[in-house]
Amino acid sequence: MVRKDFGDDFKWGVSSAAFQTEGACDADGKGRSIWDTFTARKGKIKNGHNAREACGFYRHYQEDIALIREMSIPNFRFSLSWSRIFPEGIGYCNTKGLDFYERLIDHCLEQGITPWVTLYHWDLPQALQDRGGWTNRDILDWLEEYSGCVARHLGDRVKHWMVLNEPTVFTGAGYFFGLHAPGLTGIRNFFPAAHHAALAMGRVGRLLRSEVPDAQIGSTFSCSSIHPASERPRDIAAAKRADALINRMFIEPALGMGYPTTDLKALGGIERCMMAGDDALLPFDFDFVGIQCYTREVVEYSFFVPYLQARLVPARKRKVPLVTAMGWEVYPDAIYEMIRKFSAYPNIPDLYITENGAAFPDDLVDGRVDDQLRLRYLQTHLEQVLRAKQEGLDVHGYFVWTLTDNFEWAEGYDARFGLVHVDFETQRRVIKASGRWYGDFLASHG
Repeated sequence: MVRKDFGDDFKWGVSSAAFQTEGACDADGKGRSIWDTFTARKGKIKNGHNAREACGFYRHYQEDIALIREMSIPNFRFSLSWSRIFPEGIGYCNTKGLDFYERLIDHCLEQGITPWVTLYHWDLPQALQDRGGWTNRDILDWLEEYSGCVARHLGDRVKHWMVLNEPTVFTGAGYFFGLHAPGLTGIRNFFPAAHHAALAMGRVGRLLRSEVPDAQIGSTFSCSSIHPASERPRDIAAAKRADALINRMFIEPALGMGYPTTDLKALGGIERCMMAGDDALLPFDFDFVGIQCYTREVVEYSFFVPYLQARLVPARKRKVPLVTAMGWEVYPDAIYEMIRKFSAYPNIPDLYITENGAAFPDDLVDGRVDDQLRLRYLQTHLEQVLRAKQEGLDVHGYFVWTLTDNFEWAEGYDARFGLVHVDFETQRRVIKASGRWYGDFLASHG
């Protein structure tokens, strides 16, 4: 397997997110986000970690861009901090915050690196959460105001835009299970948050189309290959319901297919959040779709799980050969299976893998990190991407998650996904063996 096997037009990159890397939580007029608030709550983040400094990307961005260039990575996906640009979510635009992204984008371009910008990667301004956040339909106007401002300022240089990052995760973990910010629970919060997120993709997509006519516009979707725990009909049916929730709930409305209520009847409750005309507002003709796949899930029937009547069987309970530090099974075929699944939609736009990677314990020894498990994870998953491409499936790029070890949400700093090791006390960076391999792979055209 060499880079040339994927074709000359295949896009290679690395991904990151503002809250997980930037730090400088209140520098230069930045406002609080829901994650600033959530991390301050006792018991919400492993070991009581916070992201006040994170990787210090706000101050070290030139060093990190130099590492991207050293690894021969031509595309860099990152997100904008909404509350850094609009401290109160709407109204006053903080020019110092916007100037930071201007400098970052200009520096990327100067170094020959193409910026791919995600508008919303989970860090909603706290001032907007105080008004209901994603449960308030007004968020469509708030997001449009913020998105329009950055598109007008950055659209002359940024030609690849993503509206949302993983709506299934931030609405499910944040507004149903309470495991992520803002920590709300229950179906009464989840349904309006989910519907407004689904509407937001089309609303902002149309805005970007008008503000940046030559842009490539997409959104990213988390997904996992779903396997039934057995051949029993009730496990197969449970897996089908889980697939509707985990993999189909947001992509199908965006494609004009509506919510998958036929296979998950409990989703029918979302119709109570819909207004006249919403069916026509949900679809948008994206230029591309980002698939973010890390593993598969094995699902069994459970009478006791409300709404879904299905539960995941943990990888460790299944005694699989290898799991990551997140407890996820290493199952490379999952990424092939998800490319195949998304490619089967009749009107699907270009597909990109916008996140794929693994967290493993890393040891810094004599100034080196020999992370062979992560290196092999990337190799085996790329082999499956190549398999899909050679079968004629519609996949056009691959972005590793992530550039540097960072603040991994509720896991704090324990879960290290980076191609680059970070000492969070000194902010010293060291490219790992996986990063060296990725760089050598990209530098050689075979």
